[in-house]
Amino acid sequence: MNVRPATHDDYEAVAAFTEDTWADRDGEDYIPRVYHDWIDTEGSETFVADDGDAAAGICQAVMLSPHEGWAQGMRVHPDYRGDGVSTRLSERAFDWCRERGATVCRNMVFSWNQAGLGSSRAVGFGPATEFRWMTPAPNATAEPALSVRNAPDAAWSCFHRSDANDALQGLALDLDETYAVAELTRERLHRAAAEERVLAVGDDGGTRAMTFRVRTTEYGDDETYAEYGVASWADTEALRSLVAAIARDAATLGVDGTRVFVPETARHVSDAAHVRAGISDEPDFVLEADLTSR
Repeated sequence: MNVRPATHDDYEAVAAFTEDTWADRDGEDYIPRVYHDWIDTEGSETFVADDGDAAAGICQAVMLSPHEGWAQGMRVHPDYRGDGVSTRLSERAFDWCRERGATVCRNMVFSWNQAGLGSSRAVGFGPATEFRWMTPAPNATAEPALSVRNAPDAAWSCFHRSDANDALQGLALDLDETYAVAELTRERLHRAAAEERVLAVGDDGGTRAMTFRVRTTEYGDDETYAEYGVASWADTEALRSLVAAIARDAATLGVDGTRVFVPETARHVSDAAHVRAGISDEPDFVLEADLTSR
């Protein structure tokens, strides 16, 4: 196998071996939809494993910050699974990230994807954290009981001292790369406040809940979603106001639904269920590889 940068000419081969990736779960693989955009995007590199005739594996590496790399889209042709192709692709992605200054590389794997989890651990990724999607429905008439401000510093202080920060190891959705997570910083919250919106929820006692919108995006059959980078809250009263603020904010965008990144803990998941905010059926896992010793 020769691992090399992907080209637009590899599309047909890649689309062929990714079209049935999630066939047993009635899901569509996103790679054929984004493939050409991946090739043209700066700050990333898409690699394919070439068996001499055509591409038989794919993986993309992205720099999310000066020290954070991200690996995504690992797929291998069924005929070559178990032959070390994913290892070759991962090592190339690690090298690419490290050459650009990354000290860590992360990826995301569905919790039910045993093959993906096993492959990730085998190539050097270790457990980092896990999360679910909270899914409040857009509602223009939702009324938070607590005040809501577009206040990034207040939101940062709220998150920084929260158990969500501890559970997620300070990670949140990235502002640029869909379905990627990076370390949340005060600077990123200020950018979110300027480009999208930060929701800091509180009262005279201080900020009690927070989130920030990272993007609106389209999935599947033309359904649009507003995505929120992370949510933390002190108690269910604060969560009710946060959910109302998200529902109202999403309604102003005219989207069909929302996705809010929340920790996979008994408290956060049961709180979301308690206030009927909506919660995804299964968690997803984030794994990371230390690049400093490679």
